[in-house]
Amino acid sequence: MSVKTPYYHAIGKEIEVFEHAFKNKIPFLLKGPTGTGKSRFIEFMAHKLDKKLITISCHEETSSTDLIGRYIIKGAETIWLDGPLTTAIKEGAIIYLDEIAEARPDVIVAIHSLTDHRRELFIDKLGETVKAHVDFMLVASFNPGYQKGFKELKPSTRQRFVATSFAYPEAKIETEILVNETGIELDVAKKLVNIATKIRNLTELGLAETVSTRLLVDAAKLIHSGLPKRLSVEVAVVEPLTDDLEVIEALKDLCNLMI
Repeated sequence: MSVKTPYYHAIGKEIEVFEHAFKNKIPFLLKGPTGTGKSRFIEFMAHKLDKKLITISCHEETSSTDLIGRYIIKGAETIWLDGPLTTAIKEGAIIYLDEIAEARPDVIVAIHSLTDHRRELFIDKLGETVKAHVDFMLVASFNPGYQKGFKELKPSTRQRFVATSFAYPEAKIETEILVNETGIELDVAKKLVNIATKIRNLTELGLAETVSTRLLVDAAKLIHSGLPKRLSVEVAVVEPLTDDLEVIEALKDLCNLMI
């Protein structure tokens, strides 16, 4: 059974760049805010290159042990269990470390030898070094604007990657994405994109995150399945953005005028 290709609309030359990075065994870094299609792009590229994809959503508790592996007790014996990174290295898979800056510093240290000419991983607990499979590729993403100065990637780490910036697509492309993803009518898709554009420009509201393409897709799905338009926008776009009741009311009023 053939797996359906994930829908992805190229914004620039990112497909070409990724293919060349893969060919040249150079790690790939995606920079950009949440919900701009970074994860979808990686799913699309893994499918296009016919490679297994292993995704790790990094958070402040993600340690190198989680990625590399650990000893576990099974019955009366202790056995070693490879982590997702070690598995990817051995199998020649693409590993995607989503929001890498959120992970603990030991994760960055662990991947350094994989991001240069060595392409190897030292497993401290086993006292052995694993050479990466020829098709292994390390991909990471991070959100440079998030919590300025807090969770930044060091230049010494960033410079080990080929990097591409992802931003919200222009209105015409974002409208196409909504129609393709959800089957929603074109005029409704246009209205949703106009709402997003308006909110993205409202810097005075002090929102930590703004309207992502992902939120618009959720709203479009709800509308397409029959939930009223204004309610769909309220629950899929407005409410996820903020807990401030005054801001919620202001955004609801704005959206209700536009859809």
